[in-house]
Amino acid sequence: MVGIGPGDPAHLSGRARRVLDDVDVVAGYTTYIDLIRPLLGDQEIIQTGMTREVDRVAAALKEALSGKACAIVSSGDPGIYAMAGLVFEMCRERGIRLIRPGAAAVAGDRSPGLQMEVVPGIPALSAGASLLGAPLTHDFAVISLSDLLTPWEKIEQRLEAAARADFVIVLYNPKSKRRKDHLQRAQEIVLKYRDPETPTGVVVSAMRPEQDVAVIPLQDLHRAAVNMQTIVFIGSSASVAYLDYMVTPRGYAGKYKMEV
Repeated sequence: MVGIGPGDPAHLSGRARRVLDDVDVVAGYTTYIDLIRPLLGDQEIIQTGMTREVDRVAAALKEALSGKACAIVSSGDPGIYAMAGLVFEMCRERGIRLIRPGAAAVAGDRSPGLQMEVVPGIPALSAGASLLGAPLTHDFAVISLSDLLTPWEKIEQRLEAAARADFVIVLYNPKSKRRKDHLQRAQEIVLKYRDPETPTGVVVSAMRPEQDVAVIPLQDLHRAAVNMQTIVFIGSSASVAYLDYMVTPRGYAGKYKMEV
């Protein structure tokens, strides 16, 4: 499992590059394969479209069990709203024994086994936060607005709890063609607990050519141009807009003298 970060090769870890160089097969969502294609050589490619994740993992596992070194790529970090969880679920359901890199083999164990490594990548929330300034310096909660795998009622409960607890809230998957009003519904929930002027960061396609970054009042969030490549950062009661940036103070000003 390889995290490719925001997509720009400049933000790919050295370990991720080495793995992609060494494997026989690379599997991933078509868009992610396109992002790293300049880094690939003659590896076999397995690519599928959106919602074909199970098929993609099944094909990759078949190749790996045949003896080939295989990398399944995810944007951001593979363990954050990405493919690592599904890989582990499918291995568990199929009785595939997973071995940590460097772990000693168990004598007499002849069950099918794969060496598994999760190579971390820069997650979208970190990429987006770096462009906004410092919105996540204090406690925050991350919630996906996609109800494809999670009932909307549960998403609403999580939004309510995070807003009431005064977390900075990071929203993944804020809007799609099928889910046109979820972001506005989330905005309405949070506005019950936040000032309408609360700074809210909207980052589209972080670290990619089409990147766009803006800090707007929470009350205007429903007017923002967002898509599935957007990460939204709703400030806490402590968050502030400073110049073109968004900052959530950690609390130093209450403990130390800040003036020069």
